[in-house]
Amino acid sequence: MLIIQSYATAVILLIITMLCWGSWANTQKLATQKWPFQLFYWDYTLGIVLLSLVFGLTIGSSGELGRGFWEDLQQAEGSSLRSAFIGGIVFNLANLLLVAAIDIAGMAVAFPVGIGLALVLGVIVNYVAVPVGNPWMLFGGVLLITVAIVLDAMAYRQKEQGKSVSNEGLWLSIIAGVLMGFFFRFVAASVATDFEYPQAGLMTPYTAVFVFAVGIFLSNFIWNTIFMYRPLKGERVTFSDYFSQGSTRLHLIGILGGVIWCVGMSFSMLASEQAGFAISYGLGQGATMVAAAWGVFVWREFAEAPSKTQRLIYAMFAFFVIGLALVIAARVV
Repeated sequence: MLIIQSYATAVILLIITMLCWGSWANTQKLATQKWPFQLFYWDYTLGIVLLSLVFGLTIGSSGELGRGFWEDLQQAEGSSLRSAFIGGIVFNLANLLLVAAIDIAGMAVAFPVGIGLALVLGVIVNYVAVPVGNPWMLFGGVLLITVAIVLDAMAYRQKEQGKSVSNEGLWLSIIAGVLMGFFFRFVAASVATDFEYPQAGLMTPYTAVFVFAVGIFLSNFIWNTIFMYRPLKGERVTFSDYFSQGSTRLHLIGILGGVIWCVGMSFSMLASEQAGFAISYGLGQGATMVAAAWGVFVWREFAEAPSKTQRLIYAMFAFFVIGLALVIAARVV
């Protein structure tokens, strides 16, 4: 199987992770102009499963290093399979709650609160479990990225000035952030620490991500069904709507969104041997700033914003870049 053998390569993969996690929502933006998010989400989860399986059967089964995908899946202990599967269940609920919070309270509240909380909790939890990297530089970088996320929130709040903030949306953001901060640890706990000679019972990243993806897809029959028939906002949708309303183009857009997200997840796990799980997760959740960049430079969400808001945007990117550099350097120093 393909194994990453240098920290520099791991950092490149983690930057791709950040780009993927911050970009998949563009497919949601395109698709939900035509139909509800809940229906888009079925294709999104299908895309995650398909990409994880393709990676497992190709780069996860080629070469002489490590264990092949099917061999690895067959030897995995029940505890490892359960851990990765639970990670998928937790992530799926967190992601759906975050989307619901965005729908109710807007990006200004949901993304900074939810992902900001997830970033801090995720780095702490994963560093405590596997302490890799200089803690001062790592947590200093996380602090600066958190400041960037707060500045992002302030910019959005200025842009949406005068609009009320929903307490329900705020609480949904907090719950989503807590869950999002823990899902990665469940998956990481199922992964071997040595990919070339993986320990018996544990899994390689390719297998762990596939089991995680299956957990997402199967739990969708519970979580997303609830959101379909008991939506927190908007009208209910049904399974028949999925087949009657969706065009081939809409389905492919949703699958593409899942593929993009899963490329990021797979690369994050592959990079974890060299970078450590805390750095892998921390860099990946810098996706908030990538999403902000799409909003600023592509979707032109701040084109009419006052100069004061523009300054906040520039400061946000400055703090993010410096924080990102510290997180990367934490493994070197």
